[in-house]
Amino acid sequence: MEIKGVALLDKKTKNLVKRLKPGQIAVIDHQDIDEVAARGLIEKKVKAVINCAQSISGKYPNIGPLLLVQNGIILIDEAPQKLFEILNEGDFLIIRDGKIYRNDEFLGEGTVLNEEKIKAKMEATKENLGETMLAFIENTLHYAQKETGLVLGQYPPPPIKTDFRGRHALIVVRGHNYQEDLKAIRIYINEVRPVLIGVDGGADALREAGYCPDIIIGDMDSVSDETLKCGAEIIVHAYPNGEAPGLKRLRDLGLNAKIYPAPGTSEDIAMLLAYEKGAELIVAVGTHSNLFDFLEKGRKGMGSTFLVRLLVGAKLVDAKGVNKLYKSRLKARYLLHLIVAALIPVLIILAVSPVTRNLFRVLLIQLKLLFGI
Repeated sequence: MEIKGVALLDKKTKNLVKRLKPGQIAVIDHQDIDEVAARGLIEKKVKAVINCAQSISGKYPNIGPLLLVQNGIILIDEAPQKLFEILNEGDFLIIRDGKIYRNDEFLGEGTVLNEEKIKAKMEATKENLGETMLAFIENTLHYAQKETGLVLGQYPPPPIKTDFRGRHALIVVRGHNYQEDLKAIRIYINEVRPVLIGVDGGADALREAGYCPDIIIGDMDSVSDETLKCGAEIIVHAYPNGEAPGLKRLRDLGLNAKIYPAPGTSEDIAMLLAYEKGAELIVAVGTHSNLFDFLEKGRKGMGSTFLVRLLVGAKLVDAKGVNKLYKSRLKARYLLHLIVAALIPVLIILAVSPVTRNLFRVLLIQLKLLFGI
């Protein structure tokens, strides 16, 4: 097996995906490759992924590596960390059976993960899952106690122009199956016209689906410049002490923004914003809500999310997986029934019309003459 291509490298996969082009080789440092990262690499049609970390560490059965190899992408696992020191963006690489070369220079070696090896690693994670879950629950409860101010009004949202009163709010996060779920609720979006809130890269997801977000909220680390300039109201998620690293990027782009200092995740404060501003219903797409979601996100607990969902639960509808609830299949007999039903009134009109009756008589005479009847 030999793979050749231009290398692009970044320790943050979500940043690398923005720069990749088809046929290139992605060099990453991503422990436990998650589904969203894998799908991003697949969409870019990379030839190979060289991971300088463990693609599956054994903590939980992350599906990202399996998706990569099932889509024909070569995955090199646990390559040397020194690649980030000796490689330059745009270097031409050759991969032979896990060995990595720059022209004829040997750079290091990793393990080629195929589908069989990945499935074996995923199966082995079941032994550690109980311990991982227990630690996750303990961490969640610990931070839930520390972050009760989220639901006790200690972190009020900033004043904004967008009016939520009497409207629904749709919050979009680039999480599991977000694209399919957005497509599944397209009719709802077009008819109800909810306030559209994109959480970081979720704002790009809205634009990719043909919509313009009303609000973009987050730490601004994974949303494109083009989307930030679309005219949406921008709210930067800041640390509880008011420090907001994302503001610098916006200032460099010449954009204004409000600051929302609060603990927790950006999707948590997006829900709080919609709730506090009077939204009648909050619909969530792609949000993180369970153990595997948060482990994939690199978080060891979900204290803030637990608290926020307790508060907004009566108004919250989670659209995760809605695309799988019902997939219409047009059967041949249904189509035949539809055609027959449509033809009945046409046949009745033809039968009672004097013109068509005379036409039928002429046709009948011609048939009799033709067959000598």
